Amino acid sequence: MSIKQTSVLFVCMGNICRSPAAECFFRLAVKKAGKQAAFIIESAGTGNWHTGKNPDRRMQASAKKRNLEITGSARQVCAEDFTRFDWIFCMDKDNMQAVLAMGGNPDKTKLFLPFIGHSSIVEVPDPYYGGEEGFDDIVDLMYDATHALLDVMKSS
Repeated sequence: MSIKQTSVLFVCMGNICRSPAAECFFRLAVKKAGKQAAFIIESAGTGNWHTGKNPDRRMQASAKKRNLEITGSARQVCAEDFTRFDWIFCMDKDNMQAVLAMGGNPDKTKLFLPFIGHSSIVEVPDPYYGGEEGFDDIVDLMYDATHALLDVMKSS
């Protein structure tokens, strides 16, 4: 008997801060729940300037403070993603508009935080041009949000 896999793509601008954090933390939540076989999880950026690079060192350091790890190699969203993934979760409105302009399906391309029912923040702030505390805040936000996403997906 084959398990129907749900494929999830997390998207931010450069794929070195927010979306790789979401990918890694969602992967962790799925692993803790013993549901690895049920999901395909990746991340990508709408821009290509970081392609092939590791996640931002500041994001990795913030995760490490919490005994978490963010790994991966940045890539850009491609046309194949629009058919490969059941869900495309964008970190902010600009990146969602970019994904939709590239051909993303509006029925499965969503803002991440509103999808999980986050009540106080609509967009995941981009910590790239800020200080270290911004990365700490994003690690906390993404960890909680990805665990909430698994709860939402288990109940649907």
